[in-house]
Amino acid sequence: MQPTRASYDVVIVGGGHNGLVAAAYLARAGRSVLVLERRGHTGGAAVSERVFAGVDARLSRYSYLVSLLPRAIVRDLDLRFETRRRRISSYTPVGDTGLLIDSADEYRTRASFLRLTGSEADHRAWERFYGMTGRLAERIFPTLTDPLPTRGELQRLVDDSAAWEAIFERPLGETIEARFADDTVRGVVFTDALIGTFTHAHDPTLLQNRCFLYHVIGGGTGDWDVPIGGMGALTDALAAAARAAGAELLTDRAVTAIETDGSTAEVRHTGGAVGARHVLVNAAPEELAHLLGTTAPDRAEGSQLKINMLLHRLPRLRESVDPHDAFAGTFHVGEGYAQLERAYREAADGNLPAAPPSEIYCHTLTDPSILGEELAQRGAHTLTLFGLHTPARLFETDADTAKASLVESTLAQLDSVLAEPIRDCLAVDGDGRPCLEAKSPTDLERELGLPGGHIFHRDLAFPFRADDADDAGARWGVGTAHRNVFLCGAGAVRGGGVSGIGGHNAAMAVLAAR
Repeated sequence: MQPTRASYDVVIVGGGHNGLVAAAYLARAGRSVLVLERRGHTGGAAVSERVFAGVDARLSRYSYLVSLLPRAIVRDLDLRFETRRRRISSYTPVGDTGLLIDSADEYRTRASFLRLTGSEADHRAWERFYGMTGRLAERIFPTLTDPLPTRGELQRLVDDSAAWEAIFERPLGETIEARFADDTVRGVVFTDALIGTFTHAHDPTLLQNRCFLYHVIGGGTGDWDVPIGGMGALTDALAAAARAAGAELLTDRAVTAIETDGSTAEVRHTGGAVGARHVLVNAAPEELAHLLGTTAPDRAEGSQLKINMLLHRLPRLRESVDPHDAFAGTFHVGEGYAQLERAYREAADGNLPAAPPSEIYCHTLTDPSILGEELAQRGAHTLTLFGLHTPARLFETDADTAKASLVESTLAQLDSVLAEPIRDCLAVDGDGRPCLEAKSPTDLERELGLPGGHIFHRDLAFPFRADDADDAGARWGVGTAHRNVFLCGAGAVRGGGVSGIGGHNAAMAVLAAR
């Protein structure tokens, strides 16, 4: 390797939230740290931006809710960042009624189940099932910032053979179908297995189980909370913490190559080259292979449509439920169990789903601070729609046409449960255009460098160690083929979602490395 002009203990490729977490921990531990970010600002997918011209609203443009971020990271790094719990867990309109899950009112939830299903059986099954996942969350979540347990160690920690069987051994569809009778209830349960993941209920690889697990253990409770001030409030606080600790953050520095002999490394970027003892890569494994000049793993494939909207008011619903309740949690559209299976089969056959399933949340009902004062006083609200079963392969031929078609059919599906078209409620921007923005997997790959638009960088893995490797990278779930190069992003084991766990664990691996 040629001598470089500067050398650091650690160079971090990518200034997303995980890279910033790693930088803050390592700089506070006395390491010299450089973060190289290819975009003009840090934050990666966890940013807040004024999406619509002339409109004073800072939307969480890509990532939008927080579940997996350990409070210990917030405390350790002295972050000025808060989340707020949503009282309403979810609402699912069905014909002239709907299923409302009110986490603060068990009687109200029970009555909603009774109206929908005509019996109390599914409500009792719901309580038992989520009692089980709650116990899993209490046991598993604290392990996510410890060295990876082995499979046997995690199974002993769970100490519940039925729960282990349901989540770690058998396709989730078997458990859902055995426990719940109503199609809507089954669908609401299953949606947590599909966020950003293209799979089905009986997938023998258990991809659906892995996705489901991470969605129900967050925070030790499974709650999905609203970031106060928007997602950018987190990454702004992380960037400030990293800088305060002494880390150097450079933007507009795309990394072009990494060369390593296992003990030292050279990182080349658009501004030159630097040396490092360790390199942390806050990018997908596919991108790491490209930087190293090695064979890339099988290509990841994202599966989601994201639509950001600003409304001048919330839409009315066909049912008499208050929109302020219906949209306060997760609003499910077309996500019955049979509907989800039908949409999956259509997409697997290479077709856009005819009735695309989606779920929606309203940030401003919980936290109006992302709106300018005038917008808030006028009753404006944001809506974020997350569509399922839209794999990247559907956009390979003509991405723009496919996206436009999918947006129209997704909004039509939403309109089918509203008392008025959603477009009638859209605000307009400073140029008179409707405040609606859509992002497909193709967009996420182009804008954020996510291969295949995969929001987890690659398919999620169960949070245990699958081999006997005993180096620091393997122990912390961040290892690569090179002893001094670690993954620190969503592609690390236990790295998916806005959690900081990948960054924390990579930092711990550096500090533990010999």
